[in-house]
Amino acid sequence: MSELNTLFRKRIGLQKNDKIIFETLDNFLEKTSKTIPFENLCIISNQISDITRENLIHKVLVKKEGGLCYELNSILNFFLAENGFNVFLVRGVIYNNVTHEWLTLGRTHAANLLMYEDQMYLIDTGFGGNLPLKPVPLNGESVTSDSGEFRIKKVDNEHGDYILEMKMRHKDPIWRTGYAFDSKLPVKDVSEFDEIQKILIESQDSPFNKSPLITRRTNTGNITLTDTSYTQWRDGKELKEKIGNRRFKEIKKQHFGRV
Repeated sequence: MSELNTLFRKRIGLQKNDKIIFETLDNFLEKTSKTIPFENLCIISNQISDITRENLIHKVLVKKEGGLCYELNSILNFFLAENGFNVFLVRGVIYNNVTHEWLTLGRTHAANLLMYEDQMYLIDTGFGGNLPLKPVPLNGESVTSDSGEFRIKKVDNEHGDYILEMKMRHKDPIWRTGYAFDSKLPVKDVSEFDEIQKILIESQDSPFNKSPLITRRTNTGNITLTDTSYTQWRDGKELKEKIGNRRFKEIKKQHFGRV
């Protein structure tokens, strides 16, 4: 068993001999979402590394940090491939449901597509608080998890050939658009994500280069920390606390294991 395989299992609480099969991917994705946070702390602190297998192992599994979509889904891709899955990375364009426009940053979202028994599925562990927590088939059928309902719609536009739609539990009364992706343009190497990282660091339109953000799933919902607020979703109820720098550091250490 490789270092990545061993350390990934250790981080999320899987035994070395626990076999991961398609039917248990939902449990695996749930564990991952509760353990490895979505965060931009390295961008804010200007501690950036090239996107490579070795650097991702060090960042996410040795230092036990989180990351953004291109980091979280890349290391997920390596892990799933080592455990026998036919999986590849794709890039997508995020939709802004407030302005009802596609983000101008281009294809800066990364996700995985997995082939199982002649059916393609979307696997995403890097979409902030909007994680499906289950494989989502590309045939249009919806899936339901603790976080909500998800489905994939076939399209043909400048952003790709499929769109992820979602209806988050306790939040969305109707379906809304998550992002578009192109299943016909697989990522050949994770070094391609250096471009995404550069855009998110430098662009004035980037949502990740202005203030710290860290979020993960919990047993009852999710928690989200910024430099000005700490938000907890517990069984559909939102608890929001305004905070300062001292409280930010306390929560970051207590709930995310970050110093």
